[in-house]
Amino acid sequence: MSFGVLHGLLTLLVMILFLGIVWWAFSSRQKKRFDEAANLPFADEDDKPDPERSRKGDE
Repeated sequence: MSFGVLHGLLTLLVMILFLGIVWWAFSSRQKKRFDEAANLPFADEDDKPDPERSRKGDE
């Protein structure tokens, strides 16, 4: 096998891997999981203490 054939096979393998990852990421089975992950930064806003309540407690 020459270097050109190995290079071509490696390119084909990487392309198949890339298309598999894209297919996985955009599949409808993953949508719910990704939507939940996208909302994680907003999920713990309820856990933050209210600054007004903490000031009233110090008085």
